[in-house]
This record gives sequence, C-alpha cells and structure tokens, in this order.
Amino acid sequence: MSGPAQAPRRSTAYALACVLAACALPWAASCHGRPRQSAPAPSVAASASSAGWRTEDPDPYGAHVAELDLAQGLPESGTTGLLGTPSRNTFAEATKLLRDIRLGHEKQIKGVLVLFGSMTTGFARAQEIAKALADVRTAGVPVVCHADELTNATYWIASRGCDRVWVSPAGGVDTVGLATQLVYARRMLGELRVDVDMLQVGKYKGASEPLTRDGPSDEARESLLGMLTSIRSTWLDDIRKGRPGKELADAAEGGPWSPQQALERGLIDAVGYDTDARAEVRSRTTVDNVVVRFGARSKSADTPGLVSVVRLLSGAGEATGAPHVAVVRATGAISMDSTPSILGQSEGISREELSRTLEKLRSDKSVRAVVLRIDSPGGSALASDLLWTDLMALRSVKPLIVSVGDMAASGGYYMACTGTRIFAQPSSIVGSIGVVGGKLSFRRSLDRVGISSEILPASSASGAAARAGYLSPLDPWDDATRERMLTTMTAVYDLFVSRVAKGRGLSQEKVAGFAEGRIHAGREGLGLGMVDDLGGLQDAIAYAREAGGLDADAPAYLVTEESGLARVLGLDDEAMQGGGLSAGMARSGAQSIMATYAPDLLKFAGAFEPMLRGEHTLVAVPFAFLLR
Repeated sequence: MSGPAQAPRRSTAYALACVLAACALPWAASCHGRPRQSAPAPSVAASASSAGWRTEDPDPYGAHVAELDLAQGLPESGTTGLLGTPSRNTFAEATKLLRDIRLGHEKQIKGVLVLFGSMTTGFARAQEIAKALADVRTAGVPVVCHADELTNATYWIASRGCDRVWVSPAGGVDTVGLATQLVYARRMLGELRVDVDMLQVGKYKGASEPLTRDGPSDEARESLLGMLTSIRSTWLDDIRKGRPGKELADAAEGGPWSPQQALERGLIDAVGYDTDARAEVRSRTTVDNVVVRFGARSKSADTPGLVSVVRLLSGAGEATGAPHVAVVRATGAISMDSTPSILGQSEGISREELSRTLEKLRSDKSVRAVVLRIDSPGGSALASDLLWTDLMALRSVKPLIVSVGDMAASGGYYMACTGTRIFAQPSSIVGSIGVVGGKLSFRRSLDRVGISSEILPASSASGAAARAGYLSPLDPWDDATRERMLTTMTAVYDLFVSRVAKGRGLSQEKVAGFAEGRIHAGREGLGLGMVDDLGGLQDAIAYAREAGGLDADAPAYLVTEESGLARVLGLDDEAMQGGGLSAGMARSGAQSIMATYAPDLLKFAGAFEPMLRGEHTLVAVPFAFLLR
C-alpha cells in the first residue's frame, strides 16, 4: 500500500521547505551577485540576431564610444519575451562585444566607457571581463571606467581592464580582502528540538556541518582555505598586472576606503561623476557620439523584425543551416523536471528540458561543435547521472567543449567531466565530488507542543514502521535505515567517481585523489587533471570552432530561452532586470527579500530542493561559499 509512504513524503516536502526557508543561512556565506531573473528552460532556437552573435553585421552607429552599462550585472542567462527574443544583457553578449572590439570587427568603436554603478558579480565572470577589457586596451582602444562603489570583484575588473578609473565622490572602494563566512545552526535546532539525520560520502563533503556543528571541521576548513588562497593569489596578480608600478597589495586588502583615500593610495585615478568620465573618454578619442552598446539602455536591444518572429514561431529558429558552433547555457541547481520550485525559484537546470535540447543538437548536422557553459552547485544525483549519459551521447558524435563559469561543483562537475575539453578560469570553483543525503525530524519539536504521531505499517515484520516512514519528517531514522541509506549513497559516490574517470580519461585511483568532497579553484584543477585549459567562454568557443573544423570567424549561435510577454507589452530591459512588472509578478514575500539581499542563496538552497521532493541522494555543494 502506498498511503503510509506517500503521506510522509508530502509532509517531508512541506516541513523541510519551512526549515530551509527559516534556516537558509546555515548554507550561506557572503553574496556576490544580483538576482538573475526567472526564465523558462532553453529550447533550440539558436537566435543569432537576438543574441548578438553574428560578426558580419555592419555597424550602424558611425564612429562612437561604446558605453557598457554593467549596473544590472552580468547574468549568465537573460530574461526573455513571449516571441522568443531574449535580452542581450548577459555575460555571453558582453564578452562577444569585447572580443569583436579587440579583433577589429567593430572598427567604428574608438573608445570604451564602462559604468559599474554598484554592480556585483561572481569572481570567475569578473576575471574574464577584466581580461577582455585588458585585451581591448592592448589593441589600442582607450577604456575609461566609472563606479559608484567598487567591491573586491568589480575592482578586479577595473584595475586590470581600465586605463582610467573614476569613483563617485560619495561612493567608496570596498577592497577588503577575500573571505567566506559560514553560519551554523546546531544550537538553534537543539533549542527547537529538531533532530538532524544527514549523511555524506567523502570526508571533505561536510554536508551535515551547518546543522550539527558550531564551526567548520578541520577537513572543511582545509578545503575552503585552499580554494580561497588560490583565488586570492590570482586576484592580487591581476591587480598588479593592470596597475604596474603601484604597491597595491596592502591597499587592495586594507579597505574600505573613501574615494579620496583610494585616490591617494593609487587604487583609482580620479574622483567624479559618470558625466566626468564620459567627458574624458570623448576628449581622448575626439569623438562626441557615445552609444550604449550593453545594458538596460542598450541601442543593440531592439526588438527583432517580423521575419525573426515568424521563424521562431514556426520552430525554424534563427540558424540558417550554415555550419556553426552551438552555445548552451546550464545555470543553477540541477533537478529532474521543470515543475515550479518549492522554494519559489524557477531558474535551474532541468534534465527534462536540457535533454531535449541536447538530442536536437546531436541530430542537427549544421551544429559542428557544442559549447556547454556551466555555472551550477549541483543538485539531484539522478538528474546529474542522466544528463551525464545524454552529454556523453552528444560527445560521441561531435566535439563537446565545456566552459566553467563561477562554479561547476558536485553535480555541476558531474556534467562538466563529459567535455572533450574543459575550460575554467583560475578563480572558477570545481570539484566537490561527493554525495549527501538526509532529513530533519520534528518529532521532539511537535511533542513539546502536544502533537504526537504514529505510523501503522501493513507488515508485522521487525522494523516495518521505520522503513515505511523513512521519509517522514516526524520520525528520526533508526540504525538499520541509516545504514541502508549510507550504502545507497556510497554506491552513488562510486558511480560518480567512475563517471568522472571515464569522462576525463583518468583512472579511478587518480580521481579519488581529488574527490571526497574537496573543493578546488580552477588553477589547482588544471594541475589535478580536472580541467584542460585556463580560459573563459570566448576561449572555449574559439577552440570549438577549431575542433569542429570551422573557420576562425564561423558563427556561434546561442541556444536561447523561450520568451515571455515583456516584449509584446513594450517593457524594456531596465524594467525587466531591475525588478519591474515581470520581476514583481514572479516574486513575493520571503523570496523577494532573499532575491534582493541574498540572490545566490536561492541557487544553493535550490541544489537541496530535490530532497524536499523525496529524492534519496544529492550531488550538491553543502556550503554556499560565496566570496566577498
């Protein structure tokens, strides 16, 4: 009979959702990114005109300064409209524009003005944009930047990529050194009489620590500090490269600084407003025309014409059949399907949706190579393994190049290891190869307020009640159930290690050396054989062209998301990305607060959501080790 088992499962989902909402901070550290907008899962509509990936389009603006407004951030995926026209204001489009400027494809661009506002972003994305801007400088194009405030991540971009850095008079330079803050809830759960049943496979995984300890274990401390030390070294090296001759190491970790203090220490070049920075770049280039080429006010974000709309509605997409590279974005927590999230978020990697996309790419003869852009903390073990199989099937017929964004950890690395070649930034996070599982039990909490329960099993065998109710949030596991769960999780861990070994062409013994839940920065991952090259999305695309037998200027089409009603209603990108009508309709209550003040917390909490849906095991990062 299914009744006794189904009721606990539903109760588990509800009770654990409440606890995760109330106790989300145990997985939390500092936050580094603005919330990405919810969007449906991707479909194969390789929209070149809407995504801005054509290189042959003529420049319609004449000689001008290109303004990049980064105030809304650099999200991996953009908001879309009803007719399949995604926002161009994403990380991929920004790197594409800077590549075109460097290569001389945008000959009418005489200078670049970057407006940071109070932007926040992830470290790997910051590193790639910093290098892209530095390459533009090397090509002889002036790059002037202005910020209201600079953080560790945005100062990385400014110091490496800008030849002149302005900061608003009432702003600040918050370069304070890198750290991650972990929060532990053992005493609170003890006061509430909540029992924690959490298991892990991999001694560095640390899955139960935020709920069962008051501080990190030696293993967790070692793993996290190793990753932080590596990223700090890369961060300081790039600051020195961008501003040579200045002793900035102490200042870069000694803030926060007022604008005047930052100027005195050589961290910035001038104090003033964006109008002052705009006047400077006009003077240096002798060009008055400033055109917003990226951001909420971008001139490049015009609605595509009727022909594009008809092609998308007919299912033809934008790809014309010409040989090309397809770029697929896989962002967020991994789940089996695209049903609405218990935690309120709809963004993520759905096995159901991504699998369909991969199958279409596999059979499309015009797709000569695929770039998979991954930014994920993991999630469902089942979905991760099924996607591994789908990706390996794609890899068997055409090159599959992986580009790691801020993170390909746990289930994210499960997917990444399928690549014929893996690119990651030195500051990307990879690894966390381990398995977690468990539940919270509220029996003692409810007993305290006079609520009791009892499971009545159909079988009279010993332990039948404990087995039938093992997902119930009202009863802790007995020893036999805990042992069986650990056996199941160990089998999943062994499968995980074998998948990585096969995908990377390594022995299982070699993989075991960097597994067991260890977290690595991309630079260490290169030495361990976890990645093949240090580089960003554009490097991965360039390699994919070569691997697919294409010319260096062959098109790369972005596999875009299906769109919503925003374009039809005439809502602009600023309203969409800045919390306008669509964003307001999509959020409410606690989710809105979380999305505003702790945006990436939702991503990490989402990695644990499959447990709320009744899955036994996860391949998910146990800590939200976001860098500040």
